Amino acid sequence: MAVGNAAVQRRRQHAVSVAKERREATFRAKRLRREGVSLDMDVESDGAMVIEEEPSVLDAQMGYAVEELKLAVSFKGNDEVQKKVNALRELRRLLSRSEFPFVEISLKRGVIPLLGECLKYGSEDEQLLEAAWCLTNIAAGKPEETKALLPTLPLLIAHLEKSSLSVAEQCAWALGNVAAEGEELKDLLISQGALRPLGRMMLSDNGSTVRTAAWALSNLLKGQDPEAATKLLNIDGVVDAILRHLKKSDIELATEVAWVVVHLSMGSDVATSVLLMQTNLVQVLVDRLAVSSSLQSLIPLLRSLGNLMAGDAYTTNVVLVPGHEITDSIIRSLSKCLKSEHRFLKKEAAWVLSNIAAGSVAHKQLICKSEAVSLLLQLLTAAPFDIKKEVAYVLGNLCVAPADGSGRPSLLLDHLVAFVRNGCLRGFIALVRSPDLEAARLGLHFIELVLSGMPNGEGPKLVDEADGIEAIERFQFHENDDLRMMSNMLVDCYFGETYGLDE
Repeated sequence: MAVGNAAVQRRRQHAVSVAKERREATFRAKRLRREGVSLDMDVESDGAMVIEEEPSVLDAQMGYAVEELKLAVSFKGNDEVQKKVNALRELRRLLSRSEFPFVEISLKRGVIPLLGECLKYGSEDEQLLEAAWCLTNIAAGKPEETKALLPTLPLLIAHLEKSSLSVAEQCAWALGNVAAEGEELKDLLISQGALRPLGRMMLSDNGSTVRTAAWALSNLLKGQDPEAATKLLNIDGVVDAILRHLKKSDIELATEVAWVVVHLSMGSDVATSVLLMQTNLVQVLVDRLAVSSSLQSLIPLLRSLGNLMAGDAYTTNVVLVPGHEITDSIIRSLSKCLKSEHRFLKKEAAWVLSNIAAGSVAHKQLICKSEAVSLLLQLLTAAPFDIKKEVAYVLGNLCVAPADGSGRPSLLLDHLVAFVRNGCLRGFIALVRSPDLEAARLGLHFIELVLSGMPNGEGPKLVDEADGIEAIERFQFHENDDLRMMSNMLVDCYFGETYGLDE
């Protein structure tokens, strides 16, 4: 009866795996800023503009643009600012076109020191904005191109607090692209002090500014960095700002802020405790989930709730009290997601439900009384494998009560019987036959529940009729010690110690 234990142990592991999944790349890619485009376009999804010029002509255009910037930077006179702005604008126009390697050419021509010169304090806003825009699009390029920004990072960070809102926002965009490159650059940005000014930008009431800052922060917090998460929450007003923005009608804004919550709750128990115990964040997320319909907004909401519920069972019991509207609402919303045509939503919803189902017996009973169970049983039969696996964790958790003083969970017989009567056994046996060892172990644990727990000793017969014996036997000589021992134990205990020897 280790199904419940296995599910509880995997909750935190699952919570920190988001960076490895395709959906993370889908929504958190670097972002190129085009002419008149706000922060809503990923590099991976841009539409390349049709070009008719020959590559040699385009190469020459970039070379000319960099040379013009050099001349403008060195020029001293009454219209020196306008000369620099004009040169920067032409450079930015070329760097906004991703269908030709303008970034590579500009770097070879020595553009970074020139842009750094244009970012100096005391410069006009228009000049600063154009320079930061150029750096933003360079940082949206290949890894080595992103790393070329290293000399400019201190200036970009300083402008977050010391310049106008428009300049600060563009610098935050550039830093978000740098942070998206990986751990090394994220750590460097944090060490250079980027976290605090980006966090303070969240206090703004300007929607565009907050969206950009939230996106940059989610890239900066991505991964397991409890210290960074705690530092962000310790900035005065940040927690209240997160809650305030999540309640706004601006869907894009709420989505970006929800991603910040995802990463705050991913690797820091301290941050999770603050968000759960000192705020009504779960209620805000549940309310938002109930009225959201787009895939782009639902995924971070589900992920946030799943991470917050991935602590110990005590946390779930305190926040989601059975009988309270918030608990009924979240189960209704998760059931809605289970019916979605998007596999990501089904999988995420099942994962959140598995965390809730690992709570008290009252939580398990609440789920069993909802439409979620019938949906889960259907998915176990017909869904893609990864969803079946998540669903199996939910159903397995629903069949066992939390561990007692002996450390061993007890069987919830009525739940087990209801699930088996509705045909779930074959779904678990199919998991045993899969090449995924974690899924196979889950299937074997459930089969053990059936063999030991079904009334009137009918478990062995049910397993035999569902062709379960053959599935169990495939692990009798397996290299995995745990699965081999479990397989032999089940065969010996329930089908005779000499079972199969004659063959």
